[in-house]
Amino acid sequence: MSETPEKINLLGLSPAKMEAFFADMGEKKFRAQQMLKWIHQYGEANFDNMTNMGKPLRARMAEVCEIRLPEVIYEDFSKDGTRKWVMRMDGGSAVETVYIPEKDRGTLCVSSQIGCSLDCSFCSTGKQGFNRDLSVAEIIGQVYVAAMSFHAPGERRERRITNVVMMGMGEPLLNFDNVVDAMNLMMDDNAYGLSKRRVTLSTSGVVPMMDKLGDVTDVSLAVSLHAPNDELRNQLVPINKKYPIKELIAATNRYLAKLPDRRKATIEYTMMEGVNDEMEHAEQLSVLMKQVPCKINLIPFNPFPNSGYKRPSNNRVYRFRDYLVNQGHIVTIRSTRGDDIDAACGQLVGKVQDRTRRSERYINAVQIDESSQGNQ
Repeated sequence: MSETPEKINLLGLSPAKMEAFFADMGEKKFRAQQMLKWIHQYGEANFDNMTNMGKPLRARMAEVCEIRLPEVIYEDFSKDGTRKWVMRMDGGSAVETVYIPEKDRGTLCVSSQIGCSLDCSFCSTGKQGFNRDLSVAEIIGQVYVAAMSFHAPGERRERRITNVVMMGMGEPLLNFDNVVDAMNLMMDDNAYGLSKRRVTLSTSGVVPMMDKLGDVTDVSLAVSLHAPNDELRNQLVPINKKYPIKELIAATNRYLAKLPDRRKATIEYTMMEGVNDEMEHAEQLSVLMKQVPCKINLIPFNPFPNSGYKRPSNNRVYRFRDYLVNQGHIVTIRSTRGDDIDAACGQLVGKVQDRTRRSERYINAVQIDESSQGNQ
């Protein structure tokens, strides 16, 4: 007995792939635009309700394709208005997605992998280990779920999400093709219609893929730096051992040079007490950042269990900022949002069926450390 062919999930088709899908069905290109609007602007998943398509076409689509969303297994609301969703993906693992409302915008933080293949020492996501890359449907599905949560299915989507940042779980550039297709959907006028300035990809510094990214898109770029010298960054961001700061800065400048406008990179710098928040670090960072058009985003560390790091005092953060500003840099301090629901930067955990056994080693190391302290 032959198996039933797996249906194509239209949720994950980029504009170009949606056109190719309808071309293979013998349909005109405009069908792709219609379908994109039904899915991403009206939140419609029932082909029978797509009344500007003929009944025969709707029947054929029901046979060969579907619009399948990630399963929302948990949703929480912070007292500051931040919202967090935990979404279960195929295989049982789950990722977290966070919406942060502000006066002039609503920013959605989207995950690109289940867990993270990198192991930055100050990030709770990295301690969960790594399972797999997310598909295009699983990435854009996070945007869909958040966007449609503000109104009923079938109603035209109100634009509550004005910005998307690829800063959730995972390293986006290690899931390159799927992330690029998902970002193309975010920026397509028939889908979410976001400006290229309002879609930001954050990377820890996968230098070859940064160059590749500049050849296929012009979204905004954020760089997770977190240390002003190689010795310290090797400890905090292990990928620095492969692509040191000099190469990372050069790749950032190459990316910015390809953009059609004079945009700046965002340099992310998580501050940890006694680790990278001394004035000597501010001085080194100032010299380093004069090599690249950028704005510096200081992020006071958000604690998570057994991290081993502490949040610096406000006075230390302000002193660090003031020095950089006096040196002529554009500097912001990221306000902590959603920490009461563990939705703040660096706190995203989800549920990762770890294929790397990193989470097991981390838990064992913590238990050994606690045991040794208890015996002292």
